[in-house]
Amino acid sequence: MKLYYSPGVCSLSPNIIAHEIGLPLDLEKVDTKAKRTETGRDFLAINPKGYVPVLELDNGELLTEGPAIVQYVADQKPESGIAPPNGTLARSRLQEMLGYINSEIHKTYSPFFKADTPAETLAERTAYLRKRYQFVEDILAKQEWLMGDKFGLADAYLFVVTNWARGIKFDLSDFPALQAFQKRVAERPAVQAAMAAEGLTKNKVAA
Repeated sequence: MKLYYSPGVCSLSPNIIAHEIGLPLDLEKVDTKAKRTETGRDFLAINPKGYVPVLELDNGELLTEGPAIVQYVADQKPESGIAPPNGTLARSRLQEMLGYINSEIHKTYSPFFKADTPAETLAERTAYLRKRYQFVEDILAKQEWLMGDKFGLADAYLFVVTNWARGIKFDLSDFPALQAFQKRVAERPAVQAAMAAEGLTKNKVAA
């Protein structure tokens, strides 16, 4: 399988999960502004949505959207236990958390990466992001990982998007449990391996 990625963006999440479970993935970097891959392919011909991640399966089919991709990757090695079995309440709880991170945290960062976003909008989005992080903080103040006592898909996703905070100068000092979580995730060997594969270091923040 091949993962189309851009360094440090949300495509880092399935890359982390693949490393965690020992699933080899070919990587092809994408210039998301020029819409070209590192081998010169037209990325819009691969994914008309124009963004990563994209997972190319061995049979040539393409899977898009990070929450779907991380679950598919995890299901290639169900014995790893990194995701609950399909059809269980625990799996639905995982999907609930992935949806929250996707819609309430990930997308809230988007205006910060646009040069023409009005200051008023940025201020409103900052306040909104703080509220959404408070929900996560309350969970992590009680347990080590989002879904309980074991690292999983939601943790990888939260780690990746929260890494963007430094780049936009979003202050996390009011969220000590979240800060401790970020440090725990960054120290995982699989996370360090995935970031190295993308040319990142654990202290480098992607935009």
